[in-house]
Amino acid sequence: MAEAPNQSIELFYWPTPNGWKITIMLEECGLPYEVRAVNIGAGDQFKPEFLAISPNNKMPAILDPEGPDGPPITIFESGAILQYLGRKTGKLYPSAERARIEVDEWLFWQMAGFGPMLGQVHHFRNYAPEKIPYAIDRYVNEAHRLYGVLDKRLEGREFVCGDYSIADIAIVGWAKLWDKQGQDVSDFPNVARWLDVMLARPAVQRGLAVKAEGPTLDLANDPGAQKILFGQRARR
Repeated sequence: MAEAPNQSIELFYWPTPNGWKITIMLEECGLPYEVRAVNIGAGDQFKPEFLAISPNNKMPAILDPEGPDGPPITIFESGAILQYLGRKTGKLYPSAERARIEVDEWLFWQMAGFGPMLGQVHHFRNYAPEKIPYAIDRYVNEAHRLYGVLDKRLEGREFVCGDYSIADIAIVGWAKLWDKQGQDVSDFPNVARWLDVMLARPAVQRGLAVKAEGPTLDLANDPGAQKILFGQRARR
């Protein structure tokens, strides 16, 4: 078992499904952390000091002052952070190779498909200035397919990989927003049951409740924030 850390991890964060992955994991592992707000509606993600940590100008990211072999380390990409914290603590990320591969499969399924596709649903249904039926139907239908994949996977399993793991943590923040994605969770009874179990966990509740200092982001009604998030080009 890894020794308990003495110094707090710095979490560069805004309360979104990707940010929640890390607050939930930190709460589940009992790791001390301090939130560093990255107001994505104000463009904080483009500040040079943040880009030095997260060159893809996306949060979350972390700075662990007690990195491998002692020196500090910074990590970006939520999936990479989950894997690192799992290895660091020996929690929620199995050490046996076959079990770890299974968790990785579902973590990458979320990173490559479930999250990005649901993000497109959020955009075209809720934020796009022009409602494009083809785009809405395309992504709502793909979201429905992905929920079906998850529902089938959860049949006969309490959690995605049997035991509770970072795969569940990666998925829950997106799945709990099913109503904003044009879905009816009653179509997916295994997902509904799993969500009830997940959202009842105290650490999940604490992670989802973490705020970030700054004004509340009302993306649907804030043209300035929409321009920053949806009209951005690469900045050098």
